[in-house]
Parts: sequence; structure tokens; C-alpha cells
Amino acid sequence: MKVGFIGLGQMGKHMALNLAGSGHPLTVSDLRPESFAAFDRATVRTTTDARDTADADVIFFSLPNGDVLKSLLFGDDGLAARLRPGQILVDTSTITYGAAVQVGKDLGARGITFLDAPVSGMEARAKDGTLTFMCGGPRDAFETVRPLMAVMGNTILHMGGSGSGQLTKLINQLLFDINMAALAEILPMAVKMGLDPVQVGQVVNSGTGRSYASEFFIPNILQDRFSAGYPMRAAYKDLVSGADISASVGIPLPVLAAATATYQQALLRGHGDKDKGGMILVFEELLGVRFRQGDAAL
Repeated sequence: MKVGFIGLGQMGKHMALNLAGSGHPLTVSDLRPESFAAFDRATVRTTTDARDTADADVIFFSLPNGDVLKSLLFGDDGLAARLRPGQILVDTSTITYGAAVQVGKDLGARGITFLDAPVSGMEARAKDGTLTFMCGGPRDAFETVRPLMAVMGNTILHMGGSGSGQLTKLINQLLFDINMAALAEILPMAVKMGLDPVQVGQVVNSGTGRSYASEFFIPNILQDRFSAGYPMRAAYKDLVSGADISASVGIPLPVLAAATATYQQALLRGHGDKDKGGMILVFEELLGVRFRQGDAAL
């Protein structure tokens, strides 16, 4: 089985390197040739033209957003025009639910199968091959590509029809956003009331208030680090997707709306290049405190 992989960014490069060990002929593509060094050592075919992957039986994508995916597939002389019926395209990017459904329909009209298969897990898990895949699309295509996903992840789930993978990823991300927005609001209050940030962090991360967000972000915040996770500016699309679903389906999401307001304040204050832990800066500024080791007051 010939395999292609398009997009060698923060996550994609590690996923593709793991895929290189699957035993299948692999072609990887990225606009930046500096991404190729590790693959040259692995004797993988590299190219800056994504259309060079068109002969693959299965093509994986790891791209910034749905607009990039649609342009690559359906733009002028796009990849879709060079594909043949029976090929399987697997998008591991994070795009909107609606975009995933539409891309699936457009490719299906050409006889090409599309799986939306976003992943959960940060760069370290991409390196380790321990990502979680949430897949939407035809079950038979999912079973065909499952062994390939198994070299990149250890939890591989078929969630339902087209778009179900993206919808599942969105639910996970929105809960993550809400958790960090809550930490951003409450932790500065603790410092304002005279508590020690390090000790508060220890209590939260060993008590019932802990979450993956607290375990990941509190140690970094205490050390004044805000670049360990995905930038808020890029991740904001998840909140937009949540609001779209809330409005279109008529589902009230008041806690999500409040978390979104905190997120938006952080973006408006110029913190978009920071990870989600940067939301705490909004309330630190408001209260005149800092949740840092050895530095409680501004």
C-alpha cells in the first residue's frame, strides 16, 4: 500500500516519522524543504508539491485549518483533480464539523473516500506515537487505515458518519478551554487573598480541582512560561465552532460563552501568540497580582 502524508508541522512531522516505520512506501510533502532532513535519513520520498502524493492509496493530511485543506484539494490544479476512485483521504487536521461534512460529500462525488480523523495529544504524544484518533466516515475505510493509525496512536475510535471525528474533537477541546478559563479566573483570586501560588498549585493538582489543564498549565504559569501549548490565536477556531453549533442547533452553552469571553479578552490584550495558559494574564492584570513562584504581587 502506497501512503502519502501532507503537512509536516509541529504534529505532522512526528506522525509522519512514525508512519515511516510502518513498512509501506511513503511520500511526505510540505511547502518548507527544511522539514525534510529527518525523512531523508529515513529514506522517505520528500516533495514540496502535494500533488506528488496523488498516486498513494491512502493520503494523510495535517494542516492548519479547513481553508488550507479545501484550497489544496479543490483550488486551481488542486490535488483532487489528480486522484482516482477508491483512494482514501484521512484528514488529521482540526477543521469545523461543517467543513468536514462538505469535503466528504465533494470527494465522495468523485468516488474518493474521506475520513475526518483529528487527533488529541500534544507534540510529546505525537513523538511517542500515543495520540488519540477520533474518526468519522465509512466504517470499511476506517478499518483499512486503522493499522496505519496504530503506528501513530494508541487510542483509535470510529465515532460515526462524516464529521463525527471533528465533532468529538471539538467537544474535548471546548472542555479543555473551559477548564483553563476557570483556572485563569480563580488562581489570581487565591493570590489576591494572600495565598502562596506554589502551594495552591500543589493543592489543586493533588485534589478534586485538578484536570489535565491544571496539571499541564499550572507548572508552566508558575515559571512564567506561556509557549508550551498551541497558540490561542490559532486555537480560537474551536470556540467559533462551538458558538456556531450553539446558534444553529439552539443549544444553550452559557459556561462556554463565559469561557469564550475570557479567551477573547486575552486575544484583545495581545496574548494570541501565547498558549491557553495566557488567559490568566487577563485576571492577573485586573487584580494586580501574579501567580508565579516567588512573585505574588505586581
